Amino acid sequence: MSEDRRLDVLRAIVEDYVATREPVGSRALVERHALGVSPATIRNDMAALEESGYIAQPHTSAGRVPTDKGYRLFVDRLTTVKPMSVPERRAIGAFLEEAQDLDDVVDRAVRLIAQLTQQVAVVQYPSLRRSALRHVELVPVGARHLLVVLITDTGRVEQRTIELGADLDEVVVGQLRARLNVSAAGRRLSELPVALAELADAFGPSDAALVEAVVGVVEETLAQESEERVVLAGTAYLARGGAVDFAGSIGPVLEALEEQVVLLRLLSEMAEDNASVAVRIGRETQHEGLLETSFITSGYGDENGTSVARVGSIGPLRMDYPGTMSAVRAVARYLTRILAG
Repeated sequence: MSEDRRLDVLRAIVEDYVATREPVGSRALVERHALGVSPATIRNDMAALEESGYIAQPHTSAGRVPTDKGYRLFVDRLTTVKPMSVPERRAIGAFLEEAQDLDDVVDRAVRLIAQLTQQVAVVQYPSLRRSALRHVELVPVGARHLLVVLITDTGRVEQRTIELGADLDEVVVGQLRARLNVSAAGRRLSELPVALAELADAFGPSDAALVEAVVGVVEETLAQESEERVVLAGTAYLARGGAVDFAGSIGPVLEALEEQVVLLRLLSEMAEDNASVAVRIGRETQHEGLLETSFITSGYGDENGTSVARVGSIGPLRMDYPGTMSAVRAVARYLTRILAG
């Protein structure tokens, strides 16, 4: 059989199975799709697809369903990601642009993806380790306490309070604030040690404790690992599919989603893909609890266009891949626009 016709038959099986949740037979393909060949030819094509491992028969006398391999071929041969309509794009933009701060942006984005895809949504917070400093503010909050506020180029705000052994000199605090922003603003974590080390040379010995404390808290905050986190929404959508979407219990899937280290690992691995939208199907997730799911992600960036985190959607293998890819990519692009604005 021809390669193109085989792909057409596979595409039709995937689309019908996603739409109906029922195994697809040759008669249904003839009735629903203009494949231009006889039912006998379609049956032969399905037999060849099954032999190659792209589709499978769940039980005797049933139609066929796509396998992980079949879904992968279907996704890889998508020529374009289905664009969202103009009203959809306007609605996404308006909803996200109403956000008040980064936490609100993330919360709105995760709820939006869940609503658009009717699946679990995942939004990763911008990593401090991949962000650059936009501004550092030093605010005296008492005679010996100083509030250090770090604002990144992705809109993330981190606050730390330090206690000093002597009363604060507000003039020195102002000088330190100014020099700190000149030295560190716009630099990424890897560039900060040298810039901050030179800062102490601009102040006298009497101010060394203050400078050392502020530099220490800046470095500690930006270097910490615990800031890596993700936000989820829409887990109830998985339960609605029930036994239709998952051969076993949905419990292992939900347990896997609760393990942030699992999701962060996947997000990190998918960030290495060159495609604007990355897809992991079934066993490609390399986690026992996610074998019956697919994970679609796209990166969003800072004002320099660098990807600093990812957004995504997790659903059953039987998902609307073009629609999910479109929704995830659209939200990622709007997040980039908002954070860079």
